[in-house]
Amino acid sequence: MISLEKEGGYWLAVIDRPEKANSLTPEMLERLCEIAEAAVEARVLVLTGVGKVFSAGADLEAARAGLATSPLWERLSGAIAALPCLTICALNGTLAGGAMGMALACDLRISVPGAKVFYPVMKLGFLPQPSDPPRLAALVGPARAKMILMAGQKVPVEEAQVWGLIDRIVPPDHLMTTARALAEDALGAAPDHAAAIKGLIR
Repeated sequence: MISLEKEGGYWLAVIDRPEKANSLTPEMLERLCEIAEAAVEARVLVLTGVGKVFSAGADLEAARAGLATSPLWERLSGAIAALPCLTICALNGTLAGGAMGMALACDLRISVPGAKVFYPVMKLGFLPQPSDPPRLAALVGPARAKMILMAGQKVPVEEAQVWGLIDRIVPPDHLMTTARALAEDALGAAPDHAAAIKGLIR
């Protein structure tokens, strides 16, 4: 349910469980962690999904069994954030719940039109993973972070782009070609050069 394609330094990880809104089981989350940790060898890592939802976060049954508060979420976002290469989250649809962490940890977020972004931790009675609120606030500001985390707003990606949470909105049939185009300069650069530029931005 998690596939990985490698084309030279271009790594594409795909969440493929569309019949369950790409909700994540512990095994899927573990696999994403392994890919993110191994991507120190990549020049670009792209995350995307199959279907109309990028990911609904934790699988409901797994969430009730403890996945909602699993350290795997923080392990995944931490591994992505620490990568020296360019990371891109290509949202094929709505981004929800714990899946927000991996998107926030990426360098760039692009999306198809009509998707929504939401993180219903207040309603569900969970705390977000520790690194998610500061990453979200760094992108959109504290008030808008509270709109998502405390007021439970489902934010259309068109509005999220104005906020700074989404970097570009493209038609569905251009999503992956756009991700590849954004990757080209990093793919053509020496890895240490790309890492040095990313380090300066940090």
